[in-house]
Amino acid sequence: MEADNVVPDHVTCSIMVIVMRKLGHSAKDAWQFFEKMNGKGVKWGEEVLGALIKSFCVEGLMREALIILSEMEKKGVSPNAIMYNTLMDAYCKSNCVEEAEGLLVEMKAKGIRPTEATFNILMHAYSRKMQPKIVEKLIAEMLDVGLKPNAKSYTCLVSAYGKQKKMSDMAADTFLKMRKDGIKPTSHSYTALIHAYSVSGWHEKAYAAFENMQREGVKPSIETYTALLDAFRRAGDTETLMKIWKLMRREKVEGTRVTFNTLVDGFSKHGHYKEARDVISQFGKVGLHPTLLTYNMLMNAYARGGRHSKLPELLEEMADRNIKPDSVTYSTIIYAFIRVRDFAQAFFYHQEMVKNGKVMDANSYQKLRTILDDKAAIKNRTDRRSLIGVVRNKMGIVKPKRKKDELWKYRKRHVKKR
Repeated sequence: MEADNVVPDHVTCSIMVIVMRKLGHSAKDAWQFFEKMNGKGVKWGEEVLGALIKSFCVEGLMREALIILSEMEKKGVSPNAIMYNTLMDAYCKSNCVEEAEGLLVEMKAKGIRPTEATFNILMHAYSRKMQPKIVEKLIAEMLDVGLKPNAKSYTCLVSAYGKQKKMSDMAADTFLKMRKDGIKPTSHSYTALIHAYSVSGWHEKAYAAFENMQREGVKPSIETYTALLDAFRRAGDTETLMKIWKLMRREKVEGTRVTFNTLVDGFSKHGHYKEARDVISQFGKVGLHPTLLTYNMLMNAYARGGRHSKLPELLEEMADRNIKPDSVTYSTIIYAFIRVRDFAQAFFYHQEMVKNGKVMDANSYQKLRTILDDKAAIKNRTDRRSLIGVVRNKMGIVKPKRKKDELWKYRKRHVKKR
């Protein structure tokens, strides 16, 4: 352009800033480029400043983005709703929802009309905080300013209700209201509903929602499958769990780490160790190998299932994979051996834990002491009975055993009647 004497403008500059961000350049590099272009006559414009604010927000530099916003106002360039939405989204992702709300108030004060995206950003943040009342209030505010809630708005409300155990029916009512208002549910909407049923233990309703989703032609995402798997993991229905997993493999849906752990926990917790091992093998083929969390879940399942003899093997397997056990791993093994009164093995693994620099927290040690006290009480009770028997025998106060009558089985007991 410069060779052909073509002067770049603010649109050209904004495209270059976007390209720089996508190529991995820092926001500081983008700002230096803008200053260079500004020296060549490129004026401050909405497009280039919006791209710069986005670059700073992606890196979590909201304060610097606000400085750009104030500087552009001094230059006579008015900020728009998109810039404020970018800033609000960055603040919400950093868990600074109050600052995002402050920006909404500032928008209204400056006469900038909020968009559906503005309200959806705030609703999503409060949905994650499990505050459905505030989400409802924001939907009402949307309607007051003449904006119509969309599928994303209702999904935020379904999710906010669904994350709380006693409010799954409210999540279902919100989902029905969305459909009644003529808004087609998305994959995220169905996922939020299935998760709501999962939390409340309504796995049959979760599967019915999944079938309705397929019937309506809405393609399930990996998050949908994971929420459905979690519902049947909680219910302990390993048969349907296997059925869903086979469907995923048939549809070539690649699972995530959360899917992997959900399946392993669901199978191993209910004694299906072979299936759990099969999951580990299958996910290993796609590069998802077992982690410390995976082995901790397996050990917990083996310990609860009375298969404490398998725990040392799992520990060796972890060493082969170069996975270092933590205090949870060791405490699971220690509890397992104490429950079967193998105190020598429990003490050995406690020494190993201390040797490797791992220490259980105070609550775990308190739990361990309670278990030991219970075991000691049972043992002492048995010893006490034996000791009393020996003393009585030595003192000659042992009760003589009566010889039973041959017809004692047929003897009728007479009960006195009034």
